[in-house]
Amino acid sequence: MSIRSRLFATVALPVLSASLMIQPAFADSLAAPFEVAQEGAEQSPEDLLLLKRKRRQAEEESQGQAQEQQPQAEEEAPRRKKRQQQAEEQQPAAEERAPQQAEEEAPRRKKRQQQAEEQQPAAEERAPQQAEEEAPRRKKRQQQAEEQQPAAEESAPQQAEEEAPRRKKRQQQAEEQQPAAEESAPQQAEEEAPRRKKRQQQAEEQQPAAEESAPQQAEEEAPTRRKRQQQAEEQQPAAEESVPQQAEEEAPTRRKRQQQAEEQRQTDEQKAAEQPRAEPEGGATAEQPATEAPAEQTGEGERQPLPGAEQPATAEQQREQPEGQPAPEVVDERTTEEKQKIAEDPAASDETVVLPVERGAAVLDSDKDADIAGGNQGREARRKQREELRAKQESVEPPADDASAQAAIPAEVREEIPQKIEAALSEEGERVEEAPTFAVPQTTNIVNNTIINNTVNNTTINNITENNVTEVRVVEEVDNRVILGVGDRIFVRGDDRPRLRLNSEESYYENLSRGRVRETIVRPGGYRIVTIYNQYGDILTRTRVDRDGNEYVMMYAPEYEEDRPTIVDVGYDLPPMRLTIPVDEYIVDVAEDPDRDYYEFLSEPPVERVERVYTIDEVRHSARLRDKVRRVDLDTITFATGSAEVSMSQAKTMRKVAEAMNKILDKDPGETFFIEGHTDAVGSDQSNLVLSDERAESVAVLLTEVYGIPAENLVTQGYGERFLKIRTDGPEQENRRVTIRRVTPLVRPVAQR
Repeated sequence: MSIRSRLFATVALPVLSASLMIQPAFADSLAAPFEVAQEGAEQSPEDLLLLKRKRRQAEEESQGQAQEQQPQAEEEAPRRKKRQQQAEEQQPAAEERAPQQAEEEAPRRKKRQQQAEEQQPAAEERAPQQAEEEAPRRKKRQQQAEEQQPAAEESAPQQAEEEAPRRKKRQQQAEEQQPAAEESAPQQAEEEAPRRKKRQQQAEEQQPAAEESAPQQAEEEAPTRRKRQQQAEEQQPAAEESVPQQAEEEAPTRRKRQQQAEEQRQTDEQKAAEQPRAEPEGGATAEQPATEAPAEQTGEGERQPLPGAEQPATAEQQREQPEGQPAPEVVDERTTEEKQKIAEDPAASDETVVLPVERGAAVLDSDKDADIAGGNQGREARRKQREELRAKQESVEPPADDASAQAAIPAEVREEIPQKIEAALSEEGERVEEAPTFAVPQTTNIVNNTIINNTVNNTTINNITENNVTEVRVVEEVDNRVILGVGDRIFVRGDDRPRLRLNSEESYYENLSRGRVRETIVRPGGYRIVTIYNQYGDILTRTRVDRDGNEYVMMYAPEYEEDRPTIVDVGYDLPPMRLTIPVDEYIVDVAEDPDRDYYEFLSEPPVERVERVYTIDEVRHSARLRDKVRRVDLDTITFATGSAEVSMSQAKTMRKVAEAMNKILDKDPGETFFIEGHTDAVGSDQSNLVLSDERAESVAVLLTEVYGIPAENLVTQGYGERFLKIRTDGPEQENRRVTIRRVTPLVRPVAQR
């Protein structure tokens, strides 16, 4: 490398790079106020709040990158300084040698110039001679092309006729494969997104180094590039002459390869058709062709191998997975009119209430569980039980308010709550520095899908309670979520604490007696959220304490004996539920009823009596309990396959529901809303469970950051594909949804402060 190049690389280039890096940042800072002004003029408050959130995340990421780059810059500074000193020391010597080098170079340049002038006349003389020699060859090639043209024109119709059936067959195959390709395209794009993002980050990291080395490499490469360019110019005429000849020679070979490929594809199709078709894990339908692609896209984030093309099992596939049994078939022969009649007046029938739409699933989640377990046999058993129950409860009216729904709760239980809450708040604790890690639950009475609500196989309540305490096993851990397995069922346990600690001024933990932990979160404005957990992370109590000392009980339930299973579905102790109100008063679809009074709807009491106060974790694990309260289906949040992201435009569709929730909280800050995440039946059970839990969390975060609903008033849980709204194994938008319920009457005595 010359002295001049070295000087440029060590001194000028760093200065230029710094100026180029500073200029865009300065331009961005000038443009930012204009962007905000434009957004404020055209976008709603929801958009602005979401943009603020994205900017805050970007600032945090850039700040982290700057902190990572700072030590590198500090390490690089002495090296740059040393190189600059060396360049300054070498500069005078280089300036002294420059005239001498110029004098030595002058004769060589003069000699090369003379040689070029001497060769030019000879080249000009040879040019006409070469043109004359070349003319016969060009004329001969032209004659050959003219002679071949009629033969080609004569054979063209014959080739077209021979080719037509093949083209038609290829076109049919393309049309058959197109729907599958269109279905798999979004999932492939989602799978490709992390890889694209990673490549982009690597490119951005490598860019500064590439910019520094560019001038040096350019100078070193220049002679090589000139040499290659000359060779290319010399070879171009010969290449142009040989192109038609090569194309003619290559044509038969291409046609032969194409024929072989078509014959091989037909053979593969015949073999695939002869093999028995096994249903993929994700529930892909049998109608999908077996030869769509090397791997069949089956779900929200997973690819399954085709039958006959299985790959060796990976470490993840070798992990123990629950062995599910095929669900009994449910054949509903009722007409749409009959289903609609029952939906309008469920109290007049003992049949399972279903959505009066094509492939509509049962309305009650506990009935969906029963359908999975027992099919039509389970439906008939529940119908008989409802018939007996109706004879006993013919005169029982639905609750008029939360207080009447909790009429069965003894007065002494209500009276002792303030003293117990005060004792829990004032108990002396041992401060710990970090958030504790809770133990994994060990046992449960949630059994495999052979017994649901005492209706299948004539099993009694005592048998369920006493003989079906089952061990819980850890199937997989994904970030802050744990997938637990029981029998042939799995479910997900998430950790809400990071979401609750967002935007807090302070949070700390204290160890209490009997393995309990007390969490205190201090919010802006001075109010505190105090939650007491047991050793498994189940919430025992949650209380809001205002700056003035006012206490609002949010969740409260008694502690149970040690021999009680750690995870319990209390629905096994309850009879099958009878829905006594019209379906459209029990479920609201936001897309179909956007003008509904959501405040009035969410303020409605449970649809049946509440036997006692339940823990929020009992609500999580019992579809029978959740069926007691109405639900809002946020079907305007149309999640993409495999995604938990909510766009800004869709976030606006939650505004009326969020306003109703805020209005309820203004009246009573101790209310609790339960947010459920769901997926369709495409994909593996494990991936769907995690995805549904992420969807519930995404909506909860939006409700907090965009609409100001406190995080402590929201509880989330994902259920995967367990509670389908439309009974189908294929992709279904209505099954990818989030549901909101007000569960306050289930988790605390009403009107308690």
